[in-house]
Amino acid sequence: MRKKLTTKTIDALPAAVGKRYEVRDMLLAGFMVRVSSVGKKVFYLNSRIEGRSRRIKIGEYPMMSLAEARQKAQGILRDISLGEFENNGTGSPERSVPTLQEVIEQFIELYAKPRNKDWKGTQSVLRKFSTLNSRPIDQINRRDVHQVLDRIVASGTPTRANRALAAVKKLMNWAVDRGYIGVSPIASLKPPTKEVPRERVLTDDEVCGCWTGAIEEGYPFTQFVHILTLLGQRRGEVAGMRWSELDLEKGLWTLPSSRAKNGTAHFVPLPKLALSVLNSIPRFLNSDLVFTTTGTSPISGFGRLKQRLDVHVGLDAPDWRFHDLRRTMATGMAELRFAPHIIEAILNHKSGIVSGVAAVYNRHLYLDEKLEALELWANKIETLTSSLAKPADKKLATSLAS
Repeated sequence: MRKKLTTKTIDALPAAVGKRYEVRDMLLAGFMVRVSSVGKKVFYLNSRIEGRSRRIKIGEYPMMSLAEARQKAQGILRDISLGEFENNGTGSPERSVPTLQEVIEQFIELYAKPRNKDWKGTQSVLRKFSTLNSRPIDQINRRDVHQVLDRIVASGTPTRANRALAAVKKLMNWAVDRGYIGVSPIASLKPPTKEVPRERVLTDDEVCGCWTGAIEEGYPFTQFVHILTLLGQRRGEVAGMRWSELDLEKGLWTLPSSRAKNGTAHFVPLPKLALSVLNSIPRFLNSDLVFTTTGTSPISGFGRLKQRLDVHVGLDAPDWRFHDLRRTMATGMAELRFAPHIIEAILNHKSGIVSGVAAVYNRHLYLDEKLEALELWANKIETLTSSLAKPADKKLATSLAS
């Protein structure tokens, strides 16, 4: 807060409730008094020295009067402007508190990048707090965060507000560990909206529409959607598929731990139809990427791709996402009477039927069982696309399997 500091004003300042607070002087730029939870009042001066923000301790009130503190601060400002300030008894410099933006940059570099393959997603989510970027992190409170979350909810994306809260909570906890703040101001803050887990499973007609609609896309989106449908793996993992991960002779895709979302290497047996799809894909010279239009980066533009497929899936159909193909495959395998632990193994779920201590000791890959399930699922897809596709599309829909 900002006030015209007077002795009467300083005497009337109450002890802080919880975290200390600061009152900035309206007469002298950078001059302030900080009040602690026990009522201790200390004069400080904020200024930039050699391009860096510094907070200089002036003295404690009332041992030092307001007039003396202001005069001392003015002298320091003069020395700084003349390049003569060396802190020779004229005030003790205190390590400046970093701004939110500075903390975010450190958090991404030191914490997110080494631990999280989706660190760019975290960085993107934290940008939603950009209105607070210039604020010292110890001056950000619950109300500030609430206001940002309220704006996100008001924009019609309540689940994104939950993600934003989760990201900034992790950031604040990291800031506590680094000593930038004493306690997180949002430690017990509840998510702004209750999330309902998605249960969307595509119907047979919708699966057929997605498959046949993809044929019109051409390389690489035709093959990408077909592989996504046949294998039920995560969109980003399929989009980033490498030729070096594939053994087409043995019919095996080895997804390394460095690319798997859960950090666990994953082995996906390839059914015959999937092998036909992969063998139909042209290769970029000197590129290891399977699905690419440049040779240097995986495909993107999934939102636009989905919009084009909507025409075939059904414009009046309930909202669907590419991730729903994964749930659809799992549901289809359950209908084919495959055991839950086999389906979990295909999905590469860590927390599932085999978890905890059992997961530590059970290292069986279930390759034969997974291949059987994926072959039967592929057979179902082939049957659907042959029987439900338009006559003109039947040849295209089955040509990859021949």
